[in-house]
Amino acid sequence: MSDKVLDPESISVNGTATTQEEAIREAASILVAAGAVTDGYVDYMLEREKSVSTYMGNFLAIPHGTNEGKDTILNSGLSFVRYATPLDWEGSEVRFVVGIAGKDNGHLDILSKIAIIFSDDDEVQKLLDAPDGPALFALLSEVNE
Repeated sequence: MSDKVLDPESISVNGTATTQEEAIREAASILVAAGAVTDGYVDYMLEREKSVSTYMGNFLAIPHGTNEGKDTILNSGLSFVRYATPLDWEGSEVRFVVGIAGKDNGHLDILSKIAIIFSDDDEVQKLLDAPDGPALFALLSEVNE
């Protein structure tokens, strides 16, 4: 088992979702495929979104589950999906959806690392311009440190 929260396989350069709910489901399916969560985690992600928007600014949304869903988390993990066409996230434009699952409150550390990357407009532009998954992974690699 790797200690990394983000694997290259968990990055999608061209997300296919066209709505906020589809995007949350897309992020969750990557977390399931990575072995981070069970199939039930998506319900807690959708539940969280009903109570508080996970839009963070700078084209970023970070959907994650509620505390009630912690039993569906197997390992800490991240999914990263980029969209060519902005999604409408309750009135905000989103181009990046980062699904987070944090085992034993590990998500707080992960959230802060993502927030630091996205607080830098130059870094966000690099993420928008990155040609492929490996380039995105290189830009995001500090989340694994």
